[in-house]
Amino acid sequence: MRGKKEAMKFNSSSQSIPNWPVALPDERFDRMENEKFPAFQLHIRNMGNLLCCVQVDQSTVAIKEQFGKFSDVLDPGCHCLPLCLGYRVAGNLSLRVQQLKVKCETKTKDNVFVNVVASIQYRALSEKADDAFYRLTNTRSQIQAYVFDVIRGTVPKLNLDAAFEQKNDIAKAVEEELEKAMSHYGFEIVETLIVDIGPDEHVKKAMNEINAAARLRMAANEKAEAEKILQIKRAEGEAESKYLSGVGIARQRQAIVDGLRDSVIGFSVNVPGTTAKDVMDMVLVTQYFDTMKEIGAASKSSAVFIPHGPGAVRDVAAQIRDGLLEGSSIQY
Repeated sequence: MRGKKEAMKFNSSSQSIPNWPVALPDERFDRMENEKFPAFQLHIRNMGNLLCCVQVDQSTVAIKEQFGKFSDVLDPGCHCLPLCLGYRVAGNLSLRVQQLKVKCETKTKDNVFVNVVASIQYRALSEKADDAFYRLTNTRSQIQAYVFDVIRGTVPKLNLDAAFEQKNDIAKAVEEELEKAMSHYGFEIVETLIVDIGPDEHVKKAMNEINAAARLRMAANEKAEAEKILQIKRAEGEAESKYLSGVGIARQRQAIVDGLRDSVIGFSVNVPGTTAKDVMDMVLVTQYFDTMKEIGAASKSSAVFIPHGPGAVRDVAAQIRDGLLEGSSIQY
């Protein structure tokens, strides 16, 4: 009985904590490989070396050495490297296009400090992979040094506005210098862009204020020209209106004179013994009373003091007659 109990206890403990290998899903296996077995992946990679086989990925070349001396450039694919003969892979070199952003502070011709940001796209040449691998220790630092040299030699010759306008020329100068220098090291400059020219914030604010003032000045000039055109058109309209009004008044007076002449002639013919003077006196008296009627019928509250009576009418007629006679004497 005691042996059976110990056996049962052993079985229960063995069921709770299994000591034999268990098949895990792929995901759990990969996680255990990365977390609990860091040397496992390295072991898999080194199996190719143990079998004298090397895999080179796409868009990558491998540098082959024999006893520490450069031997060949391995293209993408599987290659056999006999370790017993001293062959090994010194390193890999990517042929993909890489991008490097360079920020350079410099000064323009009008003494404005700006930050010029250049974007350099470059790649290693497969036919010069040995030069790209052995001749440069830090490719990015070398490219950055050339970019600094060209930008600080080009931008100080330009004003701030000209620097903004000639961004393409600056980029072309940087690209030409880099292409000439980096081609000796096995690199090709694919594209060079000047992505930003950033002056100080105070300079930006001043430039915006200058632009705003210029636009306000243009708006004021346009507004003044519009007012000028309106005044000219208004004056032309008033002149035309006054001209037409004068023509109307002249025609009105001409019609009045013609009517008076016809009235005088008709009155003299129908009433024998009357003269033109008598007829004019009667016409003046009639117009006097018409004027008094219009003044009295006016809606505005204004007071006009006019002497009224037969004597006043006679005086008015005499004054008008004397004025006409004086005008006739001066004319002749």
